[in-house]
Amino acid sequence: MNRAFWVLCASALLSACGSKPLASASVAERELIASAMMRDIEVLASDEFGGRKPGTLGEERTVAYITQRMGEVGLVSGTNDPGSEWRAPVSLISTKPFTSVVGLRVGRRSIVFEEEAAVAFTSPRRALVERGETVFVGRLGAEVPDDVVAGKVVLMLGEPGESPRRRTELFAKGPAAIITVVQNEAEIAGLRTAFGTERILLASEEPLDLSAFATEEAVIRALGQLSWDRLVEAAGRDDFEPQTMKALATVEATSDRREFTSYNVIGKLGGAVPDSGAVMMMAHWDHLGECGPPDAADRICNGAVDNASGVAAMLEVSRRLANRGPHDRDVYVVATSAEEAGLLGAKAFIEQPPFPLETIKAVFNFDTVAIAPEGSPVGFIGEGRTALDSTIKTVLAEANRELGDSEFANSFVQRQDGWAFLSEGVPAVFLSTAFGSREVIAPFLDSDYHAASDDVDTIELGGAIDDVLLHEELVRRFADTETYQP
Repeated sequence: MNRAFWVLCASALLSACGSKPLASASVAERELIASAMMRDIEVLASDEFGGRKPGTLGEERTVAYITQRMGEVGLVSGTNDPGSEWRAPVSLISTKPFTSVVGLRVGRRSIVFEEEAAVAFTSPRRALVERGETVFVGRLGAEVPDDVVAGKVVLMLGEPGESPRRRTELFAKGPAAIITVVQNEAEIAGLRTAFGTERILLASEEPLDLSAFATEEAVIRALGQLSWDRLVEAAGRDDFEPQTMKALATVEATSDRREFTSYNVIGKLGGAVPDSGAVMMMAHWDHLGECGPPDAADRICNGAVDNASGVAAMLEVSRRLANRGPHDRDVYVVATSAEEAGLLGAKAFIEQPPFPLETIKAVFNFDTVAIAPEGSPVGFIGEGRTALDSTIKTVLAEANRELGDSEFANSFVQRQDGWAFLSEGVPAVFLSTAFGSREVIAPFLDSDYHAASDDVDTIELGGAIDDVLLHEELVRRFADTETYQP
C-alpha cells in the first residue's frame, strides 16, 4: 500500500476520535481533503521539482503544475493581463561575491590588505573606488551630515549589534564605500561565510552599496599605531565630529550576477457584485533547491511542509469555494515566488498589483501548515494589527475553535508574506494550527525546517485539514458584502 492510503486512514481515524472536529466536516469530507492535499504535496515536494528554487527548471515545473491545478479547481487567470495569463513576472537578481580588494594609501605608501584581513561585498558585477577621500566617523551614524560623507569612503568602528544599523544609516547618505573596522581575522572569516553565498534580490530593490571590512591590525599597519590611537580616542569623546583622513582608500568588489524572471501565479474566482472589492489567499510556492551538505546522499530540500503543504491547502480551499460560488466579492488566489529570499514575490505583487490594493478587504496567508494534529489551537499571526479580528474571532467561536498562544504566534508576523501587505496598510493575517503553540512547531523548526529532511513522510494533515475548513468559512464570510462591510 502507498503512503497516501495510510495518510487517509490516519486522517479518518483522527476524525472518528473527534478531539475538536468542525461541525461541518464529516469523516468523508476530511478524507477527500486529505487525498487532494497529499496529491499536491507529493508532486510539489518530489525530487523532480528539485526543491522549487526560483529561476530553475524546478520553478518552471512548479509554476506549470500550479497553473494546471488552479484551472482544475475552477479558477480563471487573475493577472488581468491577456498577454500574460496566470503568470505575473517577478524580476529578480542572483548575486554571489567573487573577488575583493581593500587597501589604504598614506603619502607614497600603499598597503593592500591580505585576504584574511579584509573583504568587500557588492551586488553589481563590479564596484570600484580607487584612492578615494576617506572620512573617519567613529561610532556615528544618522547624525553625520550628508555632505560630509557623500561620495567619499567612510571608515567606521565596528560595534556588535550596532554596526548594521549604522551602516544602513550611513549608506543612505551616498558614500562611495564604507569600511568597517573589526577586531580580528576570525570576524573576517565569519563575514565571508555569512555573506559569501548567493543572494536573490528584487531587481527594483538591488542595493548598489560597496561595503568592506578590515581588521584593526591591518588598519594600524597602514596608518600607524599612534595615528590610529588618536582616532579611536577622539571617537570616544562626546564632542567628536567626523574627521577627513590623510589616507586614501581603494575598495573593489566583484560578483557573479545574473538577472532572471520568476513568476507569481495568480488565479481568480470572479465575484457577483461589481466594485465590491476582493478577498485574497496566498501561499509561497518556492523553496531552497539543493541545501544539504555537499557530501550528503540527499541534497534536495523538497519543502514538503514548507511550503508545498500551504499551496495544497490554498488549492483545496479554492476548490471548495468554487463549488459553493459565486461569491459577492472577487477571490484572488496567489502562489508567490521567492518568499524564502525575503518575501520578494509578495513585494513584487504590491509593486505591480493586478487590481488596486485599496480594494483588498482581507488577505489570508498559508505557510507551513502540515504540522499540528487535528483539533489543535489556532495560531493567529497578525492579531491586533487589522480590522479583521472581530469577524475572524466570531468565525472561530462558531466553529468551536480555540485560539493559541497569541504572543508566540505574532512573533512570526514579519517572517511571512503577509508582512509585505501589512507594511503597505493592506489587512493581512495568517491563521494556522501549526503556529498555535511553541510545543507544536518547535520540533519542526529544530529539525526539518530548511533541511533536506522536510519530505512527505513528515506530513501531519490533521491540523491542516482544520485550517482548510476554517479558511473556507473565513473567505466566504469576508467575500459576502452583507456579512462583512468594512
